[in-house]
Amino acid sequence: MDFDKVIDRHKTGSVKWDLTEELFNSPDALPMWVADMDFDNPEPVKKALKSMIDNDILGYTFPKDSLYDSIINWQNSHHDMHIEKEMILFSPGVLSSIAVSVQSFTEAGDTVLVHDPVYPPFCSIVENNNRNILTSALVIKDGQYVMNFEEIESILKRPDVTLFILSNPHNPGGRVWNEHELTELVNLCIHHKVILISDEIHSDLVYSGHTCISPVTLNDQFKKWVVTLHSPTKTFNIAGVKLSYALIYDQDLKNRFVSVQHQTELDAVNSFGMIATEAAFNHGESWRSELMAYLTLNRTYIINYFDKYLPHVSYMVPQSTYLFWFDASILNIEPEHLKNHFAEKGRIALNDGISYGQNGKCFMRLNFAVPESVLKDGLNRIRKVFEQ
Repeated sequence: MDFDKVIDRHKTGSVKWDLTEELFNSPDALPMWVADMDFDNPEPVKKALKSMIDNDILGYTFPKDSLYDSIINWQNSHHDMHIEKEMILFSPGVLSSIAVSVQSFTEAGDTVLVHDPVYPPFCSIVENNNRNILTSALVIKDGQYVMNFEEIESILKRPDVTLFILSNPHNPGGRVWNEHELTELVNLCIHHKVILISDEIHSDLVYSGHTCISPVTLNDQFKKWVVTLHSPTKTFNIAGVKLSYALIYDQDLKNRFVSVQHQTELDAVNSFGMIATEAAFNHGESWRSELMAYLTLNRTYIINYFDKYLPHVSYMVPQSTYLFWFDASILNIEPEHLKNHFAEKGRIALNDGISYGQNGKCFMRLNFAVPESVLKDGLNRIRKVFEQ
């Protein structure tokens, strides 16, 4: 796979490329924001989709046993999760599953707890479903986010808090939570009768030396309180095919989830998603391995670049994901203006930290899943902003 190849995505309906001018008010800003990759898709996925187009009628379809088997085998081999077909509940996307979870496991007026900073739709989905949101600020220790368990427990004690949504691994910081942290978190949730949603969409993008752990693998009791959300779309760069799944061990949790899925018609997935997922999980591992090797080189290049040219700018070394989270506070720019400042002064489009929560307000998020030449261009643009 040639990850150095630059693919022109203009005028393809790409959110990342074709909405940049509108969202960043800059016609020539280099888009390194939304989390999809500028790499070609795995050949087995493309081949499977082409075969379907050439040979199949695009009528109503249902998930075949071979699709279930591909998921079961992937979760077992990559995440030590031993699941059965009946535990897999399909959904158009992880965010759809989060919305279903909010409706399934909370009531209007209940409160949902998330970390700060965290992926913005966690909060917007909760609020759009007439639930309240509370946040627990992550703490920076030795250059990485850690959980504040004292604060978390103080919030979980509230009787209106009924759900915790966890980004595992963490977006935007790239932190891979360890066994001790996850065990303490789930035990707190169980003690206060709070269900935990573990969003693991980035769990197959973990760097050497780290292992993403699904909480349900740590203790059989956790299976009664944890819902795991997963998807191949981030790993294999196929967000456009729209397929994810929830993994639910407990029958009561499953029944509640399924009931809302049926009410909202959020239990159907399209044929392209099913074909792409099966091909990716059955035949995409070599591509994923090559991808991680390339992303590792990009990650190293960014770290060396910041250390050499921007030594006063602090950052987090991502333990997972292809997202680089750096602190722009030395610019002394109001957080609400940082996004436009980078677009105007550096002609680069980045996610602003304020959208991830007050605790990340001075940070910026860089997507480095790009060819090396694009990465170098982007870093030079960032450097220009800091040097002005």
